[in-house]
Amino acid sequence: MQSRYERKHQRRKSKPKRLVKILGLLVLLLLFGGGAYAYSTYDAIKQTAGKMHVNIDTGSGNKTFSEGKPINLLLLGVDERPNDKGRSDAMIVATLNPKTNSLLMTSIPRDTRTVIAGRGTTSKINSAYAYGGTEMAMKTVENFMDIKIDDVIKVNMEGLVDLVNAVGGVTVHNDLSWIDEGYYKKGYHYRKGDIHLNGEQAIGYVRMRHKDPRGDFGRNQRQRQVIQAVVKKGASIRSVGNLKEILDAIGSNVKTSLTFDDMKDIAQNYRDCRQNIYSYEVHGVPQMIDGGSYVIVSDQEKAKVHNMIQDEQDGQLDMSKYKTEN
Repeated sequence: MQSRYERKHQRRKSKPKRLVKILGLLVLLLLFGGGAYAYSTYDAIKQTAGKMHVNIDTGSGNKTFSEGKPINLLLLGVDERPNDKGRSDAMIVATLNPKTNSLLMTSIPRDTRTVIAGRGTTSKINSAYAYGGTEMAMKTVENFMDIKIDDVIKVNMEGLVDLVNAVGGVTVHNDLSWIDEGYYKKGYHYRKGDIHLNGEQAIGYVRMRHKDPRGDFGRNQRQRQVIQAVVKKGASIRSVGNLKEILDAIGSNVKTSLTFDDMKDIAQNYRDCRQNIYSYEVHGVPQMIDGGSYVIVSDQEKAKVHNMIQDEQDGQLDMSKYKTEN
């Protein structure tokens, strides 16, 4: 029987991971995917890319995405507020293979206990960002998974609100009537049927987890609804004003080591990776250590995750060999 801590941990552990999955996909699909407006707004996108770019030592040297080789991108979801750098409450390694037109998204629980690169101390993996920023977070993930990260994308968790508002809100079909008790839209009634959501309502819609008898399945369904609705709405926008809002939302909430030229190459050579998207969450055992809550990941699980990512890079990924999360 699960302890009270284990039940509580199981309920809360996936919230940040799921949000960064949404934001990461939106970044990849809306910006790197090259929407219908890409060529007519070249300068606007170039300016946004410049705003997003930050110099990060990824150790990749003279990298190039023009050859279409498999790549690993680290997505960091950070809850940043004024005068508070925050922690990376979500970490996902996105492995893209253009030869198989596939994308594998591997999520690391934020409470995973591991050695923090550059410090030599053992702590929660999400503390690496608080200690040493994006570079320390990247190196810690590389060591934990025994892989090479090519580039990093950092997303402010508030970005989903801005993106949904930028496309003028989204309409989804809600099959469960409930009243929100969360932070964003406390007291808001999500009625059954087709409902139109603004940014704040959308993030409350995808975050709800306690009132759905389907548990993770129901939440996953709502997340897919919002992802698809934003991408569809964004791709159909012709208004320069709306496009400016979308680019402003991305530029204000996303920072990346990718340059504009990198993004152009990814748009050209990796855009079809969205045809086959797989996801996996690193499994571990919740444990209290010295009064702190951690997730303990076994060496066997780490080896399995390493092999899974390697399979994706080699074009030999068979997800039936792994426990997947859809």
